[in-house]
Amino acid sequence: MSTDQSAHHVAIWWIRRDLRLTDNPALQAAMEHAPQVVPLFILDPRLLNSTYSGPKRTAFLLAGLQALDNALQQRHSRLIVRQGEPVAELLRLCQELEGAHIFAQRDYSSYARARDDVVAANAPITFTEGAAIQPIDAVRKDDGSPYTVYTPYSRKWKAMVQLRRADILPAPATISTPATVSTLDIPTPKEQLAHFTAGEAEGKSRLARFITGDAPPIFTYASQRDRPDLNATSQLSPYLRFGMISARLAALGATEATRRAPSDAARKSAQTWLDELIWRDFYLAILAHFPEVQGKSFRQGYDKIAWLNHEDDFAAWQKGRTGYPFVDAAMRQLAATGWMHNRARMVVASFLVKHLLIDWRWGERWFMQNLVDGDPAANNGGWQWSAGTGTDAAPYFRIFNPITQGQKFDPDGAYIRQWVPELTSVAPADIHEPWKMGKAKQEQAQCRIGADYPAPIVEHKMARQRALEAYKKALG
Repeated sequence: MSTDQSAHHVAIWWIRRDLRLTDNPALQAAMEHAPQVVPLFILDPRLLNSTYSGPKRTAFLLAGLQALDNALQQRHSRLIVRQGEPVAELLRLCQELEGAHIFAQRDYSSYARARDDVVAANAPITFTEGAAIQPIDAVRKDDGSPYTVYTPYSRKWKAMVQLRRADILPAPATISTPATVSTLDIPTPKEQLAHFTAGEAEGKSRLARFITGDAPPIFTYASQRDRPDLNATSQLSPYLRFGMISARLAALGATEATRRAPSDAARKSAQTWLDELIWRDFYLAILAHFPEVQGKSFRQGYDKIAWLNHEDDFAAWQKGRTGYPFVDAAMRQLAATGWMHNRARMVVASFLVKHLLIDWRWGERWFMQNLVDGDPAANNGGWQWSAGTGTDAAPYFRIFNPITQGQKFDPDGAYIRQWVPELTSVAPADIHEPWKMGKAKQEQAQCRIGADYPAPIVEHKMARQRALEAYKKALG
């Protein structure tokens, strides 16, 4: 469809997962197309009320909308909020604006793609890149097929033209928005998030703290990133999830940090963080090219696994009452903050799927219901990796030992004590296996196993063998 500037006086910037003004291709395209731009967000009841939605992520989104509206008002604009079925709301607004052209950042979930196809069939719309660092369709094998293994994908990704500071689109100084367009109030969040302040300004501030300064955390990331007892990661994932910060800006920061690193170790650390951002692109590409992963194992043979799916075990896992302190600390961190350290995510996922033989889709849904950064692509990719069912997954016989994982990555038990107060007075030597304490030690630590803190709900060696047998049987 034509985007001749002379044919249009106003453009709609349809905001979905790009709540930012800096480095926003959809906003840039809208401003180049027409002298006036309507920044639009549609509250979609189907998404907000989905079984994959959750109050913490919704609260973060609504707070982010408020922050975006404040930033727009500083530029003599404002956020236009509508509520309802997106296609109907867009067509209604297009009619109000006498045929305005819509600009939006491409999205890759099955729901988003089906929705956008309907919009494209009924209204003039242009989709831009912006969710990933490299365009999703640009990183393919030489024969044009998509990659399904991370390492060759990352090699191709890194061989492409890399970002420069000049490539980052600046935030516009002013945005002209028609005063006559009506808007709803942004709903007040039902929860207050103590650990994550929403908005682009906070996202940029977190990135700056992580990558700049004399000894930024990015320079020790490789050696400390697996330690949930340390504040060693960027915790930018919620901001990337909603596009409150550009993934390209984050990648550029990693690249610039790599160049100025004072040592080989620091350089490796910066590169390791960039690799994690590339994993995010990879999982977006998997979802785009293989939408069936939402609901099915990428390796379909694994859908034959005979899951136990015991409700009581699942409830104990959800509540952080499994009797394994490292697992329970992680699950309680999730419940309290809406976020969980990545090493802990791998351990609790492995525990649910392989120790308890509960379908990975149960865990995937629980994470989406509770994570502030819950992302359909990354969350699905992470769960299928842990379950051994996905692309580039951990082999099925890799079963994390929740005891040794805690001993290795939370050696003094600081992370456990932070989130499992029943274990506060347990000595470091006992904290990863408190059930081994004698009665006297339990009394001294004020932690009676089976009363103050649960005994393990499953024995590790037995569970490991049971999982191996279940996987082998499924694969024939």
